[in-house]
Amino acid sequence: MDEREFEERLQAMHDRVLSKALSQEEESNYTESLFESIRRVNEYGQEFWYARELQIALEYKEWRNFLKVIDKAKAACQGSDNAVSDHFVEVNKMVNIGSGAEREVDDIELSRYACYLIVQNGDPRKR
Repeated sequence: MDEREFEERLQAMHDRVLSKALSQEEESNYTESLFESIRRVNEYGQEFWYARELQIALEYKEWRNFLKVIDKAKAACQGSDNAVSDHFVEVNKMVNIGSGAEREVDDIELSRYACYLIVQNGDPRKR
C-alpha cells in the first residue's frame, strides 16, 4: 500500500469514527488494525513503526508537535531503565514530493514499546 492509498483509507475510517458510525468494538478494531497496517519488518525480522506514519495515525497535524510527545516518551523509556536507542532509532528516508522528485526527511524507527510510550504520553484527545 502506498502512502496515498494509506491516507485515503485512513481518512475514510476517520470519517466513520467521527460520525459515530462505528460501535465501540469496531472503533477498537479500527485502531488496532490501523496500527498493525503501518507496521514494518526489517531485514532481521524485527518489527518497527515509522514515527511519521504513527503521527498521521494518531492525528497529529504537525511533526514539531509530535516530536514533543516523542521526547516525553523517550524520557519515560529512560525512566523505566530501558535503553532509548533500543526503541527510538533516528533515520533519514527519501520521500516523494511530486513530479518524480524526492527529498530526504528525518524520521524515527519505533519499537512496539516506543509506540506504547508515545500513546501514553500523548494528547489524551487523540486515539
